[in-house]
Amino acid sequence: MADHHQIIIVGGGTAGITVAARLLNADPKLDVAIIEPSNVHYYQPLWTLVGGGEFPREVTARPMANYIPPGATWVQEFVDGFDPANKRVDLRDGTKIGYDQLVVCPGIQLDWGAIEGLSDAIGTHGLCSNYSYETVEYTWECIANFRGGRALFTAPAGAIKCGGAPQKIMWLAEENFRKRGVRADAEVSFAIAGGRIFGVEKYRRTLERLVQERDIVTRFGHDLISVDPDKKIGRFRTNDGETLELDYELMHVTPPQSAPDFIKHSPLADEAGWLAADKYTTQHPRFPDVFSLGDASSLPCSKTGAAVRKQAPVTVANLLAHRAKQPPAARYDGYSSCPIITGVGQVMLAEFDYDGTPTESFPFDQAQPRYSMYLLKAYGLPEIYWNGMLRGRM
Repeated sequence: MADHHQIIIVGGGTAGITVAARLLNADPKLDVAIIEPSNVHYYQPLWTLVGGGEFPREVTARPMANYIPPGATWVQEFVDGFDPANKRVDLRDGTKIGYDQLVVCPGIQLDWGAIEGLSDAIGTHGLCSNYSYETVEYTWECIANFRGGRALFTAPAGAIKCGGAPQKIMWLAEENFRKRGVRADAEVSFAIAGGRIFGVEKYRRTLERLVQERDIVTRFGHDLISVDPDKKIGRFRTNDGETLELDYELMHVTPPQSAPDFIKHSPLADEAGWLAADKYTTQHPRFPDVFSLGDASSLPCSKTGAAVRKQAPVTVANLLAHRAKQPPAARYDGYSSCPIITGVGQVMLAEFDYDGTPTESFPFDQAQPRYSMYLLKAYGLPEIYWNGMLRGRM
């Protein structure tokens, strides 16, 4: 292992692999190292459809080695910390690696332990979650075996990856209950810490209409704080500071999420614990040789792969400009996309920027759920991901 590389990329997820591929496509002579401990790369956006019984989870997993770009050095180890003053990354095994430039994109951390009782109970007692490869199959087991009672779907306070995902599985489950004839004996409830079902008005209107049509109980200002799996009770903190207990037969939990601990405790973090980055250039405000994008960054946008698709070319262009001693000229406008599944064969493709302004790609009303957008979500976007983004071609 070399103790210095021109460019070190921390994280071999969507952002890290995409940036590495684009850098080496631009200049194959660059010395690029990717620090990533995992052997497997996951296409996480498809986990909603795995949890909804539409796909096996295995189609979302491929060997990491197949997507490390040719010419890149793969350092298969965990990062322990950063020393930006000396331009160094510290690894868990004690190795210290220097860099000229650093790109930090390790993804987001699932804080299961922030909900009392959840870590040991998830994947049992009707407590399911699409937010990990290990638990996603149990979601479908819970939906398929549901016979009545309360089906709870939660969304926590704070930023999470794919902010629409907590409700996507709810729509799929509710449709399944109707088709199997158990809906009349079920309460489908969406308990969300926030005050609205979606942040962009154009798409929110459609979702609010569906809430009425499908008799969804919305519980805004309800943040899950603990679970009692034996009694099948979830405890929620409400906006007025009270604690509310709700029984359930099925509860899909979206865990609280944050930047990894080695980011939070580093000199690269902002006050909220995210890796600080200029919202337009992705460059660090205090350490100009450091760039950040993806879920662990402070970029105030939705944390989605679609956002990374627009962030990556900006990061690469500005990093290369910085290496050439030129000012960063590329700009990221906060674009993100959320394909909201409202049923099998139905997707509303929400696209918007930092201001919440719709920035749609197609010449029709994307607030209308469509079969064509479902095909894009289920089949088109995975192909674009594996064979386009991760190869640095989009």
